[in-house]
Amino acid sequence: MMNRYLSRMAILASLALGLSLPVRAGNSSWQIDPQHSSAQFAVRHLGLSTVRGAFSKMRGTMLLDDQDIAKSSVDVTIDVNTVDTREPDRDKDLRSERFFDVAHFPTMTFKSKKVEQVAPGKLRVTGDLTIHGTTKEVVLDVEGPTSPAKDPWGNQRVAVSATTKINRQDYGVKWNAKLDNGGVVVGDEVNITIDAEFIQKAPVKSGD
Repeated sequence: MMNRYLSRMAILASLALGLSLPVRAGNSSWQIDPQHSSAQFAVRHLGLSTVRGAFSKMRGTMLLDDQDIAKSSVDVTIDVNTVDTREPDRDKDLRSERFFDVAHFPTMTFKSKKVEQVAPGKLRVTGDLTIHGTTKEVVLDVEGPTSPAKDPWGNQRVAVSATTKINRQDYGVKWNAKLDNGGVVVGDEVNITIDAEFIQKAPVKSGD
């Protein structure tokens, strides 16, 4: 009788301990929705105005750790052939060997190495940016991820917006021409903004 009583008490104690432990949701995997994502850039022209353009095709994944954001990561690939500045001749020039040389370098990539929470809803993501075959470390200032929202088809979605600034000369995109006043046709400093919407990937079932 006593053994049965002790056995019941052990089971109840185990259940109580289990209920008291925090539930860890763990990692979730998210995939870029290319139809609702793009990478924009802005560069000075003749030292006077700002020319803006975008790359309309990108893909990538984001792994989120909701218990420790520092363990999260992101990997993005952008199709340079999709450059669009709303001027076909200029876009053709940008795809040529004078700039991106898409025949040899059709994509640019970003792979994170460090994720830091700097404020609620704001991250600093350090990683390797590869353009024109050259890789340099950059820091992205990120807003998000947003709270998940379910679309009409039952998919969970989140979004982020990231910005950074680079010098195109650092990546071997060097063409320029000097002006009579000492200025240049194309500025070296490029502002980059990435707006990405992600769809949650279904978890892999055990045994799949």
